[in-house]
Amino acid sequence: MNNTKLIKNNKEKWITFTDAIEYSKAIEMMKSKVEKIKNGFLNEQILLLEHPSVYTAGTSSKDSDLIIKNDIPIYKTERGGQWTWHGPGQRIVWPLLDLNHRKKDVKLYVYHLEEWIIDVLNEIGIKGLRKNGAPGVWVSRSDINESKRLDKIAALGIRISRWVTSHGISININPSLKHFDGIIPCGIYGSKSTSIYQLGVNISSLQLDKIFKKTFKNHFGRNKIMGRI
Repeated sequence: MNNTKLIKNNKEKWITFTDAIEYSKAIEMMKSKVEKIKNGFLNEQILLLEHPSVYTAGTSSKDSDLIIKNDIPIYKTERGGQWTWHGPGQRIVWPLLDLNHRKKDVKLYVYHLEEWIIDVLNEIGIKGLRKNGAPGVWVSRSDINESKRLDKIAALGIRISRWVTSHGISININPSLKHFDGIIPCGIYGSKSTSIYQLGVNISSLQLDKIFKKTFKNHFGRNKIMGRI
């Protein structure tokens, strides 16, 4: 390995994986990149991925919240949060960012991840919402005349080490939502999941990627001081 540290520029690198990448392989790749960022050998990166079907358990997960044991693999991960499902039709966004260049505030980082998702959804005509006591982004199901019902459209789970972020966001484009029935997502009993497609918007992952890139700078532009909650 070249021991000469790079001179960091002001441009993050976006890496798009066009084929589904197995979760454990993606994690190992992510960890390697994070270590290089922490030690000054790599600039910030945002990974855009999709995984084959997998249940992942965060550091706060309970075994009792895995309610259906089937042939879907299970992976215990180092991110915060509880259980979620990843799979085809879902976009995964992992920002590997150095918060030393912004505000070193975990709650503020999570807030801006949610704001970023809300901005992305707004660009395609969907109103994303926060739900008290529940992480992620939710939507009102007024489309089926249940305006008081909130379904989850995007989840988040993060890890921060030496103020470098990893893991991140999953947003449902058009996955098979039945897989969420196998878990208590994020430990919230009775919650339901929805997707962009179910809400009447037909968009590809690559089209959504462009919107993520467009709106990124509003929240995490290099050397940008994140606003307070």
